[in-house]
Amino acid sequence: MFRDLLVANLVSDIGAFMQGVAAAWLMVSLGAGPLNVALIQTATTVPFFVLALPAGALGDIVDRRRLILVTETWMAAAALTLAVSTLLGLTSAWLLLAFTCILSIGDAVEAPSWRALLPELVERDDLAAASALNGIEFNLARAVGPAIGGLLVAAAGAGVVFAVNAASFLGVMAVIARWKRPRAPRTAPPETLGGATAAALRYVRYSPAIRTLLVRSGGTMFFAAALMALLPSVAHAISDKPLGYGLLLGAFGAGAVVGALSLQRLRARLSAEHILSAALAVLGVALLAAGTLHSLGGLCAFMVAGGAGWMVFVSMLNTMVQQLAPSWVRARVLAVFMLVFMGSMALGSVAWGFTAEHLGLDIALVVAGAGAAATILLRFVARLPDVDVDMSVWRHWPAIRSVADLSPDPDDGPVLVTIEYHVEPPQSAAFVEAIHRLGRLRRRDGASQWGIFRDTAAPDRWIETFIVSSWAEHLRQHERAVAADRPVEEGVRRSARAAPAVRHFLYVSKGG
Repeated sequence: MFRDLLVANLVSDIGAFMQGVAAAWLMVSLGAGPLNVALIQTATTVPFFVLALPAGALGDIVDRRRLILVTETWMAAAALTLAVSTLLGLTSAWLLLAFTCILSIGDAVEAPSWRALLPELVERDDLAAASALNGIEFNLARAVGPAIGGLLVAAAGAGVVFAVNAASFLGVMAVIARWKRPRAPRTAPPETLGGATAAALRYVRYSPAIRTLLVRSGGTMFFAAALMALLPSVAHAISDKPLGYGLLLGAFGAGAVVGALSLQRLRARLSAEHILSAALAVLGVALLAAGTLHSLGGLCAFMVAGGAGWMVFVSMLNTMVQQLAPSWVRARVLAVFMLVFMGSMALGSVAWGFTAEHLGLDIALVVAGAGAAATILLRFVARLPDVDVDMSVWRHWPAIRSVADLSPDPDDGPVLVTIEYHVEPPQSAAFVEAIHRLGRLRRRDGASQWGIFRDTAAPDRWIETFIVSSWAEHLRQHERAVAADRPVEEGVRRSARAAPAVRHFLYVSKGG
């Protein structure tokens, strides 16, 4: 299934890159300036920013297979409509932006579910290799698609390219339609869209490793966005033929393939921080070259380097997010990552397009290149996290006891959970430090309030309390612990004298 999807997605991505070339060149042909050209990338990325969270929530609470089928159909229909409009000569600059946005809406809704499928298709040990293969596929499409797109635009026009893109969705739809996706067992009630979205934000808030990756991604992409946003204008300034833009994108994609093929070897020799710093330095140099070189051949060489740096940067961070997100929240965490990534790209596209419009194309690219290289300094305030952790489910919580006439309904709540510990006074300092680490995990997995209290009449008696919004949410909390949490739990237990006593209290309203 992984192989079949990889091949089908290669065809689809080639169509998407052909569409990108045709859309950018059509926009330039319609007499648009650098700002409108850059707005194509904004129209592509804004839906990811707006829809990332609900799309991630949908990806975790509905059948991902059906969701992908719906979104693929949506995108095929949008591409076909744009093709017909263009062939009839009805497409304007604003209509082109609108259809670009409509296509991106389907991609934005699908993307978290699509990325979350990878751990279902391969074993954890193969995840990095599979992710690299996905990167190679994507960038092989980036290398081939623009060149084919440029040739086809020159030979038959943008409308034909849009029609080819519409047909390219059929392969993915066929593979997904015949996939019999196994469903994971679930004992807790399913989440609502609002609750799942809130859970995603809470998880990211209390996951320092995920937050670090978001900072590194967003900080770099704001500057790096200038390369893809302004490349059509750079190509048009060098050559008045669409093939020139296709060659630059093809060189960028070829470099990305080289970067993906080199990544495993680099990981065996260098630390993640050293690899990422080198990638950002190369990316910065490519931006500087785009702003100072005016030769198509010379610029293609730097685009190869820029593509390699871009691929290494994106692949490393994307793989780290997948490795650090447990299965129950994986699509949502990837959605937040995409929100920051695409949001920074959209904001950067507008900012650098505006800068190019008012200060000049070369100045915008040079400043962006310097900024991209400077993000290497983020390593001193947000070091990359360790991903060698076990994120598999750890079902260590005991079953909840309740008498028959007090058995709660899923919507009952809030729920107050108390856990009583007995800690010898010499162990108090170690216990406090360990329990506060555990408190962060409680909040991450569902607690809205958390606290630790000491009995003034019995110095060895401590009470941990936390509140969960509903009985259903507490049942889900039982399913959210991962094996990587074990050292934190064991640190608390080592400080305590005996096994803790757990009690559950259900809120009772007036007259209840």
